[in-house]
Amino acid sequence: QVQLVESGGGLVQPGGSLRLSCAASGSSFSIRRMGWYRQAPGKQRELVAAISSGGRTNYADSVKGRFTISRDNAKNTVYLQMNSLKPEDTAVYYCNADGDDYAGGKYGMNYWGKGTLVTVSS
Repeated sequence: QVQLVESGGGLVQPGGSLRLSCAASGSSFSIRRMGWYRQAPGKQRELVAAISSGGRTNYADSVKGRFTISRDNAKNTVYLQMNSLKPEDTAVYYCNADGDDYAGGKYGMNYWGKGTLVTVSS
């Protein structure tokens, strides 16, 4: 089974930076698109940024110019560099990925991590 594990969340002051990481693991799998979503209290989960296996990226308008998504295909890891953080960026950030689980015989799957909390506050 493919698992996604996030790390890097925490408390940061407005204007500060954080870097989130998400590593995919499993016995035999491949990952295609990877992305980050977030869910603030009382709000729906929304896409923050996504990156294809070839490196094509897209961002939510609210984070363009402040956040950068990148990935290391050899490590099956995706990163989210968050700069100039604002209080409205406070949310649980979830890693998401599309891929195939060869060991489990499951193809065209969509996976979610458990989330990591980012709090932007003075």
